[in-house]
Amino acid sequence: MPSYWIVKTEPSTYSYDDLHRDGKTVWDGVRNNLALKHIRSMAKGDEVLVYHSGADKALAGLAVVASDPYPDPKAKDEKLAVVDLRAVKPLPRCVTLAEIKADGGFKELALVRMPRLSVMPVPVGLWKRLVKMAGS
Repeated sequence: MPSYWIVKTEPSTYSYDDLHRDGKTVWDGVRNNLALKHIRSMAKGDEVLVYHSGADKALAGLAVVASDPYPDPKAKDEKLAVVDLRAVKPLPRCVTLAEIKADGGFKELALVRMPRLSVMPVPVGLWKRLVKMAGS
């Protein structure tokens, strides 16, 4: 049974469109200890919603974890972990943070509770609601 995640990215640095164009990428650059713990909890086949931070503040696309976690090959610090992400498809409709916050059912979602966290788990029930809101 897969787990579900949200990963955040600044679209001017690397957007969902970039991931879709590239097909697959190493999801690196995560330095926060809790976010790294979540990266290390990911498994190949887990499903991911890619969230654009910055001005967009919206869920933009679906991806899948394409590898188990492994040490960041570009870092000298062994505690830094990465996974490979593979693009699945852009969301038919982006779901904004404002929409998510306006729905009290999402008050426990890490995206609402810990807005600076870059990698977070999503409970299956909330995942299904987010994907439905996006028109998938």
